[in-house]
Amino acid sequence: MNDTQEHYVDILQNLIAVCRDGQKGYQDAAAHVQAHELKAFFNEQGLLRAQFAGQLEQESQRLGEHDPKRDGSVSGALHRAWFDLKAKLGGGDHAVLESVEAGEDRAKDAYEKAVTADLPENLRKTVQQQYQQVLTAHDRVRSLRDHFKAA
Repeated sequence: MNDTQEHYVDILQNLIAVCRDGQKGYQDAAAHVQAHELKAFFNEQGLLRAQFAGQLEQESQRLGEHDPKRDGSVSGALHRAWFDLKAKLGGGDHAVLESVEAGEDRAKDAYEKAVTADLPENLRKTVQQQYQQVLTAHDRVRSLRDHFKAA
C-alpha cells in the first residue's frame, strides 16, 4: 500500500470508528429510553451506522487494508458510559437525547472533515451519501430533543 492509499485508509478508519460508536451509542440509547418512537428511531439508526461501517470497511479492504479495525473509539466508549450514568440517575428520555445529539455532533464533524479531504471520486461519493444521512439524523435528534424538552 502506498502513502496515498494509507492516507485514504486512515480517513476511512476514523469514519469506521465513528460509525461503530454511533451504532453502539444508538443501541445503548434504545435500551434506556421509554418512548416507543425513540426506541424505534434509535434501533433504525444503529442498524444504519452498522451498514455505513460495513461499506467503509469494504472500501478500506479494496485499498489494501486486509484487516480494518472494526471497533469504536475510546472516547465513544467513555461517552456511552457517561450517558448510561445520566440515564440511571433519572435523566429520562430528554437526557438520553442530549447525549445522542452530542454523539451526532462528533459524527457530523468527522464526516465534514472527510468530505473535504482529497479522496478518489468513488470514496467521496460513498462518504458524501453517508454524510447526508448523518446530517438528517442529527437534525432529527435535535428536533426530538426539543420536542421532549417541551413535553
